[in-house]
This record gives sequence, C-alpha cells and structure tokens, in this order.
Amino acid sequence: MKKYEPYRNIRKGAVIFGLSLPLFALMMLSVIASLLVIIFSFSLGVIFSALLFNAFLYIGLNRISRLLEFLQMTGAFPKMISNKRNSNINYEED
Repeated sequence: MKKYEPYRNIRKGAVIFGLSLPLFALMMLSVIASLLVIIFSFSLGVIFSALLFNAFLYIGLNRISRLLEFLQMTGAFPKMISNKRNSNINYEED
C-alpha cells in the first residue's frame, strides 16, 4: 500500500516537480515547443538537442527557484497584529 505524506509547506506556494507555477508553465511551454520542432523537422540530431535543451532548462529553473527561495526575505507575520475593529466613528472633538 502506498504511503502519502501531507504537504506541510502550504504557505510557500504550490510546487510541481520542484518548480513554482510560473516556472513550471515556462517548462511546459518549452516542452510543447520542442515537440512541435521535433514533429516538423524529424531528425535524430533535433530530437537529442531538444531533449538536452529541456533537461538543462529544468536543471536551470530548479537552481533559479532555489536561489529565489533564499533571496526572499519577507516575514511570515505582520509587524503589528490588532483585534481592533475599523470604524469611521471619531470619538475626538473637532
């Protein structure tokens, strides 16, 4: 029976194959474009070059996403948390 671990980094955002959604979309565009190139110019060299290009692109996008993860310095929580309700009533005299 397969065991599934829950994804606990939900606040970091969705990740597909180790890539964020925009980087994954870029990877899929590259795969579709390379498939079109392979279909319309069928040769062994084009097939290998498309496979190598997609592999290097995937590795590069993974490294870029890891670097962006380290460079992100935003805090998880706001500086001030308040339960005060926002209302337009002024209690001060004019």
